[in-house]
Amino acid sequence: MEQPVTSLPLPADVVALVPMRNVVLFPHVLMPVTVGRARSIATIEHALQSKTPIGIVLQKDAAVDEPGLDALCRTGTIANIIRHVTSDDKTHHVICQGVERFQIEELVEGYPFIAARVKRLKESAEVSTQAEALALQLRERAIEILSLLPGVPAELAHSLQATRAPSDLADITASLLDTEVSEKQMLLETIDIEERLQKVLHILSRRIEVLRLSQEISERTKEQMEDRERKFLLHEQLKAIQKELGEDGENDQEIAQLSEAISKAGMPGDIEAQTRKELQRLQRMPSASSEYSMLHTYLEWMTELPWRLPEETPIDLDGARRILEADHFGLERIKQRIIEFLAVQKLKPHGRAPILCFVGPPGVGKTSLGQSIARALQRPFVRVSLGGVHDEAEMRGHRRTYVGAMPGNIVQGLRKAGARNCVMMLDEIDKMSASIQGDPSAALLEILDPEQNSTFRDNYLGVPFDLSRVIFIATANVIDNVSPPVRDRMEIIDLPGYTQEEKLQIALRYLVQRQSEANGLHEEQCTLTPAALENIVANYTREAGVRQFEREIGRVMRHAALRIAEGQQLQVRIDAVDLDAILGPKKFEHELALHTDLPGVATGLAWTPVGGDILFIEATRIHGSGRLILTGQLGDVMKESAQAALTLVKARASDLSIPPVLFDGIDVHLHVPAGAIPKDGPSAGVAMFIALASLFTNRPVRHDVAMTGEISLRGLVLPVGGIKEKILAAQRAGIQTVLLPARNEKDLRDVPEAARKAMQFILLENADDAVQAALSQDGSHVQTPGFKLV
Repeated sequence: MEQPVTSLPLPADVVALVPMRNVVLFPHVLMPVTVGRARSIATIEHALQSKTPIGIVLQKDAAVDEPGLDALCRTGTIANIIRHVTSDDKTHHVICQGVERFQIEELVEGYPFIAARVKRLKESAEVSTQAEALALQLRERAIEILSLLPGVPAELAHSLQATRAPSDLADITASLLDTEVSEKQMLLETIDIEERLQKVLHILSRRIEVLRLSQEISERTKEQMEDRERKFLLHEQLKAIQKELGEDGENDQEIAQLSEAISKAGMPGDIEAQTRKELQRLQRMPSASSEYSMLHTYLEWMTELPWRLPEETPIDLDGARRILEADHFGLERIKQRIIEFLAVQKLKPHGRAPILCFVGPPGVGKTSLGQSIARALQRPFVRVSLGGVHDEAEMRGHRRTYVGAMPGNIVQGLRKAGARNCVMMLDEIDKMSASIQGDPSAALLEILDPEQNSTFRDNYLGVPFDLSRVIFIATANVIDNVSPPVRDRMEIIDLPGYTQEEKLQIALRYLVQRQSEANGLHEEQCTLTPAALENIVANYTREAGVRQFEREIGRVMRHAALRIAEGQQLQVRIDAVDLDAILGPKKFEHELALHTDLPGVATGLAWTPVGGDILFIEATRIHGSGRLILTGQLGDVMKESAQAALTLVKARASDLSIPPVLFDGIDVHLHVPAGAIPKDGPSAGVAMFIALASLFTNRPVRHDVAMTGEISLRGLVLPVGGIKEKILAAQRAGIQTVLLPARNEKDLRDVPEAARKAMQFILLENADDAVQAALSQDGSHVQTPGFKLV
């Protein structure tokens, strides 16, 4: 009959091993061991059948299930199995007794368990006087630590007293130590007896000091608890006595807490004296008084404000650059201005910092730029929303004579930030409005003036507070809505918007990852191709920023999350062709595709608070009495531009080969579609002139040309603003050529390089240049040569 593999005899120098995850067994020590891995169970079964010892060895990494030679410590302990029990869950429990140390030389293959050729490490039988002295001291320390541990059986101390061999005493004491398994393995690998005794004695001494300190802390805590309980009992008795006497002392503890808080607040001397005067008033008031709660709230505000200036950390300009590059794509000029701002702060920390105002459409990153500045300065960031504020008291606070009075938004922001040198963002500064309660923008004059804000006085506090160390950053969509005095105190930084290429890069770097995490997806579970992102930008969004773009990406991610959650797919890849089924039909089309080559229709460029846009100007003739009819919700400026454009066309009729009789007995109707939207501004004069010139010359305007600029009655093309926003709008609409006033050539430097390369710019000196560039020659669409191309 074939003999089982587990009972095969091993050579004399080969031992079956049991790798242990977090257990070190020492010689002469009994220890329970639980075995659950198949190879370790085979080791136990072999040892029981062959009545041979096993080798207990520690794994270097407890997470490894099948350790090899490199994953095992080389030094272990030969052990005899004293008792063996198998539980219901097939786990084997054995009690092992260590015999001697061994060292692994190599693993032996061919067994269902881990077998190794080992070298048994014999200890010297001679014991030096030094070893005996160390053993005596170790025994005393071991008995001392047993006395400090609760619930230790007395037999353990007797066992240590009975152990005479220094080597055995060192091993037994090491097994009792509550220390890291790595330290125990180090002691196991120490063969020299004197060195082992010294190491065990060192660890033992350290543990004794820790236990003594812990015992002292425990006793001290117990005494404090008893003292606190005694004081509580006395306070309760005092309250009962005061109640019987009709005296109320409930606010004494609150007064004491407020007094301590005033001492710790770090107020200036005169302010602290005034605050303590109010505290004395509070102490004399009955707690049931209505003024008591009001004064108590005021004192809480005074103690919680950051009066003391914290220690400022040095500014790391390289780190600031990395933060700005990591948080924002593009915006190179804005980033450079912020770095310059931080450089000045570094060179002159206590100087008066300029107040920056980021102006741009929604979603271009104004608020996040402020957060990046705060991160670069390593200061707290607080945002104060000013949208819809129409009461001056919301900035300066209410006087304490009113019920429900509170400090203003600035003081509330400082309390929230907890630092007097925080970065405070005044968001939507252009959305404030004056009312019968006052003009909140007037209150901003003191707040934003470095010459005055060191003594800013909030009506609620009634004392000056130094705002000179606060770094104010404002944001606005339209700077024209900000009052001129407030605008004069700020440095305006424009954030006009992003090109389609920049939006694509922003999505690839930030938006896709952020929306994946927001919708519970891992990066590999949903993939949006660049073509899909370009399709979303071009056909599903029409904005200067990326806010709606991110929302559309979120819709795509939710669609992918649904398919993954239902188990339809493990990975979802979204391409451009899939967007129609997910997001529906295209929301925006290139309006030029709808444009027909009819005379009297010109494409203009407009600036709006949310970025640039294109608009069509349509002109037609009807029988009448020579009137100019204007429709399309036009403002006064655009009406004047239309009248000037018609007058210029009549004045240049001979140059344009227009028979004068065409102007007799007709009315001219000029219409700007989307009539429900108000339109105004000095930038449509050229487009209106070209539309009228196209109408009377019967020459259609090139549909791939858009224009901006104002005209004078002399035919000069005057410069306008918002060039970058208008050019980006033209690019979004598929415009190939843009006509600009020649005096706006300097503004082309602000246009992204990708947009400059993708489009053609014709600079106009006068109305004749506009006619030659925009109107087709005899219905042809050939470019007229001789213009200055940029």
